[in-house]
Amino acid sequence: MRRLEDESKPNHERWLLTYSDMITLLLIFFIVMYTMSTLNAAKFAQLAGSLSKTFTGTNYILGKYSGKSVVPGNAENKDNLGEVQAQLQAFIKESNLQGMVSTYRDERGLVVSLQDTLLFDLGSAEVHPEEKEVLIKIGKMLKNLPNYIRVEGFTDDLPIHNQKFDSNWELSVIRATTVVKILVNEAGIEPQRISAVGYGEYRPIVPNDSEEHRRLNRRVDIVIMNTEYNKWEPKTQ
Repeated sequence: MRRLEDESKPNHERWLLTYSDMITLLLIFFIVMYTMSTLNAAKFAQLAGSLSKTFTGTNYILGKYSGKSVVPGNAENKDNLGEVQAQLQAFIKESNLQGMVSTYRDERGLVVSLQDTLLFDLGSAEVHPEEKEVLIKIGKMLKNLPNYIRVEGFTDDLPIHNQKFDSNWELSVIRATTVVKILVNEAGIEPQRISAVGYGEYRPIVPNDSEEHRRLNRRVDIVIMNTEYNKWEPKTQ
């Protein structure tokens, strides 16, 4: 009977659980404040807004964030990539290349995306001679930037097996390398600032469920990296 009476008594220490949760949240808050103390006022305001939305249940700090990035070098562009993008868009319009060449910004920097039909025949890595000048002109616009440049090759998911290529990976890498050679040898970009990578069929921007979508996935992207990412590149001697 005494045991039953003890168990029926109210627990007056439940408030400690809520209190400990609040203390933990405050500790996390002040740690984040401290680590971001070197940011300028504008970025601090962005962080405060993000935290406010997080604590009210309307957003995430580490998940998808609908506002501007608070990561240095992303939200505020220190490399004048906006001006470069404007020049590229003017060139695309003047050259009637809409639908073949496009530009957009992402967390890495500025991306110049070229459809494969502009540069290559299907299953080939040889650039059309008449379109090589497009690459050269784009390269000259990027020549004097301090940014690292990465050329990325992509394909659709149709299997390839011919005398030159055993896989889409090989095709995408060789296409990227071909573009790099033109940008270095004929546009004058310093070779230590540029690299080539091939993703094959494994980084589609749309599902490979129609010929139109496959056409969009077959592309070569020239990525002008934010200088924030320079520190991750291997150093030259």
